[in-house]
Amino acid sequence: MTGTLTSDTEIRTVRAGRPGPGPVRCSVGDLLLADLPVSVVLFHDRPLDADALADGLARALDRLPEFAGRLRTGPDGDLHIDTDDSGVPFTVADAPWTLTEAFDRMALPANGLVDHVRAADARRERLPLLTVRLNRLADGTGALGISWHHAVGDMHTFALLLRTWSACTEGAEPPALSPTADRDRQLDAHLPAEDGGTPSLRLPSPEEAAELRRTVAAAGLANRTVQIWFSPAEAERLRTALAAEAGRRLSVNDAFCAHLLHVLRELDGRADQEQTLTVPVNLRRILGLPDGALGNLLGEIRLPLRPGATAARYAAELRTAVEEFTERHLSARSNLRFLQSIGPDRITDCVPAGFDPARRTLTLSSWCRLGLHDLPLAGHRPIAFSPAATLQLPWSSWLVEGPGGEGLLCTLVLPARLAAKLRGAPDLLHRYREASDPLPAVGPRKLL
Repeated sequence: MTGTLTSDTEIRTVRAGRPGPGPVRCSVGDLLLADLPVSVVLFHDRPLDADALADGLARALDRLPEFAGRLRTGPDGDLHIDTDDSGVPFTVADAPWTLTEAFDRMALPANGLVDHVRAADARRERLPLLTVRLNRLADGTGALGISWHHAVGDMHTFALLLRTWSACTEGAEPPALSPTADRDRQLDAHLPAEDGGTPSLRLPSPEEAAELRRTVAAAGLANRTVQIWFSPAEAERLRTALAAEAGRRLSVNDAFCAHLLHVLRELDGRADQEQTLTVPVNLRRILGLPDGALGNLLGEIRLPLRPGATAARYAAELRTAVEEFTERHLSARSNLRFLQSIGPDRITDCVPAGFDPARRTLTLSSWCRLGLHDLPLAGHRPIAFSPAATLQLPWSSWLVEGPGGEGLLCTLVLPARLAAKLRGAPDLLHRYREASDPLPAVGPRKLL
């Protein structure tokens, strides 16, 4: 590890000390997300030992060398991760905020707590695929900001890194990993011969592509981020009520997704129009892939909410879609056929089918049940965890466990006018909340 010290900020490069076994060929799923960073912040109620963190990270990178590598495009246009141990920038800095003030900043795209990976540039330049920033907060607490390149992997892949990092700082057994040199080949071995038949990517027209570029360029001015809290009791009341009305078993996630989309459509004044929810799905368990498989092993459910449908009916339709995912919603082979029809070199012109802000398609990524709150780093478990959006793209949302691993915390990016309406409609959003429901022990002060 090397680094330089400037005033109250220390910057070092963390390396495993040896390169990985060789390049990794990225999959179609990786390529679709190869211009995007993913960033999170772990909040701690006490200071963390920077040296212990860096030492543990170095050992974790030895097991997951993709995170310390760099991207390279081959002569055939394929994207590769060179596991060359170029390293991870690790910054330790004093920050002027308290823990609560730092949490408040999670609604800001430039929150100062994360060094976002320059994802698009990393395809052309040899830039880091992972960054770590340890913020020493003014009240003696800490905020650990982490950003990684989406081409390296999905949230499950990051959780494997975090579990490995935790094991390395705590002297515990790290999780089993299943790396591969060719991610498409690994996935293909587990795919059924046929899938749902509808690709999960699309090729926008030149006019729509131009409009999407304008949407991205204006995102910071046109949209706002809000964070919503449902206590465990409120979430269970919601699930119980919708399950009783639907007459079938529902998960909390089914009920929450249906309720949120119903509320947003009503506030948006579009109850007479169809609106679609996109829910990413982890393919590992569904396809029998190893839990330690790396990469973007994601499918998605796209389910329209039709005029007149109640939240309970929609939640039941979502549960059915989950149960019938392989037959009706799996799209990996359909994606390959679509790319063959347009030419594989046009994949960079494609977008995920669920990214459709003009039609108000809401994407809700659930990062629950990953156990991140239970993972100590340098002896201390985080008390809270939050996504850190790099771009305020409208109709994007993430669902995680709330502080202490309890309840639900939803981070939601909406057009500014609709975000204001949501802030002004607590009775509609929280119709299942009771006065005795506790607030989270820590969180942003503008939590809905």
